[in-house]
Amino acid sequence: MSDTSTQQAVLAPAEPAARQQTDVLDQLMKPEVQQSLSVLVEQLPKLAELTTVLTKAYDLAQSVVTDRVLIEDLKGGMEEIVKPITEKAKSIASAAIEAGDRAQADSSATIGLFGLLKMLKDPQVQQALRFAQAFLDVLGERRQSR
Repeated sequence: MSDTSTQQAVLAPAEPAARQQTDVLDQLMKPEVQQSLSVLVEQLPKLAELTTVLTKAYDLAQSVVTDRVLIEDLKGGMEEIVKPITEKAKSIASAAIEAGDRAQADSSATIGLFGLLKMLKDPQVQQALRFAQAFLDVLGERRQSR
């Protein structure tokens, strides 16, 4: 009786494997599976090449992600690019806020014709007017080209 239980214990794990083999063989007998396999076999060189490229890309990405020196260098480089931009944006924003405060404080003063003529002599006003004119010219050219 102990021999029978031992034989059953040995055969029991093999039964699912045999069943899986039968399932695989049944699948292989289907015409659509055979056709799919033939297509795969025809495409194996391309798949191998693609696998090689993907493996190289994965290896490169893995080496980049794990390279702390490279990450720190990239971080430092990005900070060098972003820092001047943020400083410039903060400077422009603070100038706009200060100009808004000054304009509200001087709201009683009206700008007349002579005030405008005096402002036209200011180099900053001239630069802003040239920019505005060039910007409007570009917009006009783009509108005509459509």
